[in-house]
Amino acid sequence: MNIYEEAGKAGKDAMDNALRSLSAMSLGFQQLAAETSDFTKRSYEQSSQAFGQLAQVRSLEKAVELQNEFAKSAYQAWVSQATKVGEICSDMARESYKPFETALERAASFGKTAAAKTADEAQQAAA
Repeated sequence: MNIYEEAGKAGKDAMDNALRSLSAMSLGFQQLAAETSDFTKRSYEQSSQAFGQLAQVRSLEKAVELQNEFAKSAYQAWVSQATKVGEICSDMARESYKPFETALERAASFGKTAAAKTADEAQQAAA
């Protein structure tokens, strides 16, 4: 294989890796959008339900109790959502890096081989 064929193959591999990486990123953003949409819907429903319950309360103590319960559950839901989003982002980064990982391993291997070949040629020329 000559240098031009190797360069063409390297260019094709780089483009394939970039497309695979973009595909992984696109899938991750779709997951983020779906998860955020679901969270927003659940949050709105819980807020509406809490407001309905709060509107029916006749004592201040019960109103404060309901408000505290709502605040606690809203905070727990938000922390859970933040954890899910973090996991999705982490997975998205990991998956988008995978195509380049193999290319970098091949490049390192090629560099080692080329360095060893050059060292051997230098030793033969010196002898």
